[in-house]
Amino acid sequence: MKGEVRIERVIEGPLEAVFRAWTTVEGMRRWWGPGAFTTPYAEIDLRPGGSYLLVMQPPQGEPLHLRGIYREVVPLRRLVYTWQWTAGVPDHCVSVVTVEFEDLGDNTRVILVHGEFDEQSQPGPYESGWESGLDKLAHYVAESNQITPGENHASRRT
Repeated sequence: MKGEVRIERVIEGPLEAVFRAWTTVEGMRRWWGPGAFTTPYAEIDLRPGGSYLLVMQPPQGEPLHLRGIYREVVPLRRLVYTWQWTAGVPDHCVSVVTVEFEDLGDNTRVILVHGEFDEQSQPGPYESGWESGLDKLAHYVAESNQITPGENHASRRT
């Protein structure tokens, strides 16, 4: 196993909206993926042992397919799921993502840890992907809740 990505971010928006954005097909299709990637297709069976499938489309090239199994689902608090590329990326290892959600009133703290990478996987690309994806999440939640996002969001990498 090599390294992990850990990101803490405060999203301007209520806990329910942030959790819904992360756990519904509609939400995931609106924000998921780094930068200019889109997610034209998503399946979510949100329960322990349930699976998900996300098809990410880069601006150019073939789509990338990502799937996994939910290991833990604690509504409004915590998600733990596996992560495996199944098409479009040569890295077929299974890694694990843990996301914790903390209610801060009008805002939500998201603590994300992506780890358990195999020897061939490097966490660096995942970190930049998660950072830009979380930017899109913040924008989507703000737009959905008609919030004007602040210039300075809290973000900490460890």
